[in-house]
Amino acid sequence: MRVAVADDSVLLRDGLVLLLEAAGHEVMTATSSGTELLAQPQIVQAEVAILDIMMPPEPFGGLTTAKTLRERYPDMGILLLSQYAEASFVNEMLSIHTASIGYRIKDRIVSVKALTDTLNRIADGELVIEPVLAAALVERSAGKPRSGIEALTAREREVLRLMAEGRSNPGIAGELYLSVKAIEKHIASIFTKLDLSDEGGSQHRRVLAVLAYLDAQPRWTAN
Repeated sequence: MRVAVADDSVLLRDGLVLLLEAAGHEVMTATSSGTELLAQPQIVQAEVAILDIMMPPEPFGGLTTAKTLRERYPDMGILLLSQYAEASFVNEMLSIHTASIGYRIKDRIVSVKALTDTLNRIADGELVIEPVLAAALVERSAGKPRSGIEALTAREREVLRLMAEGRSNPGIAGELYLSVKAIEKHIASIFTKLDLSDEGGSQHRRVLAVLAYLDAQPRWTAN
């Protein structure tokens, strides 16, 4: 896969490049800021851009750069990296787009396998959210009447968490050792309890289900 990297930490940037190359990916360019990345002619060849959220231009250069990349190159996947799990960053990621984009914690993708899996899912058009953050957001949103999250069973919340991570129905089924048909029934129940109509299709409702429990989280706004 052709990848572009932007991170203002030399150590982390070089380490990420080595990890990508070890996994067989081609690093088109590696820069220290979003501004530099956008100026590189090689960026047009990248299939996925990996961006540190808290890099220049300050204060959240990764988010600013991601918005520009999605406007200029709609088909390019975007992976946002951070040292911390912040719900506000997830909100901003979802405002950029809900497909071919992801938010992961740096310490959790330090293996070739984890990084490659994340990149492949993003390249395949999935929405990827850090599992720990997705689980925390589901639990934090429990009991909020307007979202309907409190009406979900424990199993349905687990299914919703995996949906938030961008897992497909077969992927969720494999994780929970259930049949795909059983997962489809759980998801249908989630949509009903969250009062999500079928207008726009199943994928649209999957995104709305994620938004339902992110809605109450604080948002970062660009100046």
